[in-house]
Amino acid sequence: MTPTGLLPDGIERGPLQGKNVIGETTEALHRFLLDGWNFDRPAPRIEEDLSFVPKDREEVLYIYMYRFEQNTHLLNSKAWRAAKISPQTDAPEEVYYERPPIYLNLHYLVAVHSKFRSDAERLLGWVLLRLHEATHLVYRPRKYVLPNGQQVDSTGAAWEPEPEHEDAIMEKVALALVNDLTVGDAINFYTIHEAPYRPFLTYRAQCAMEGSLVSAPATTVRAPEAAEPLPAHGDSRDRANGRLASPPPRDTQRPRLGPPGHNYSRTADNNPSED
Repeated sequence: MTPTGLLPDGIERGPLQGKNVIGETTEALHRFLLDGWNFDRPAPRIEEDLSFVPKDREEVLYIYMYRFEQNTHLLNSKAWRAAKISPQTDAPEEVYYERPPIYLNLHYLVAVHSKFRSDAERLLGWVLLRLHEATHLVYRPRKYVLPNGQQVDSTGAAWEPEPEHEDAIMEKVALALVNDLTVGDAINFYTIHEAPYRPFLTYRAQCAMEGSLVSAPATTVRAPEAAEPLPAHGDSRDRANGRLASPPPRDTQRPRLGPPGHNYSRTADNNPSED
């Protein structure tokens, strides 16, 4: 690719794929909580404005994403690499490339409010148990948007939220309870937003932002010929089954170092063995 970002002739770039994953993760968190409400009373109201205070006995869940960071344990290079996709097209010579995704950690503050403090604590316990079941907040086939706008999965079939086959690469967003804010940090956080202090939980969601696909014709790889023909067999001591045979006998005569000796004899044994 040229420094100006222009692609050479014959190469097309598709649209960005994962630009909405952060918002989709927040929406999935809201939906997961509301789908798990199975009580007779109305479901709690979900708010992102921490300063909001209801005027009646309505229960409120505050879900606020206060920061996101790149996952430094999953850093990768920025070079183009072949995409894990098998397109079902009539042009098998077409290859798709992509950059490695950006792995992110999204940090959420989950707080509760009720007219009575005991009801707020019960609601907090329900949230804790409900989100404990969210091992995969998002679990769906990864969507590949081709340069022509077609949406397919990794097998090349049309993208569906629930595929009929199990060979498609899945996109996963994991959620975990973390101890990210101290009480002092939470007090300062509520004070900045002019909100009263409420019991809270902190969660971390891990997601990946995917870039665009680039389609290019396949290249021909030609291996250079060896300067000398390779031997038909490896080591001469190789057996037919590939195992090594016994090594050849070694020369037991050691080389003599230094000038030749003159008028010398071996030292006699001072303590000869008795018969």
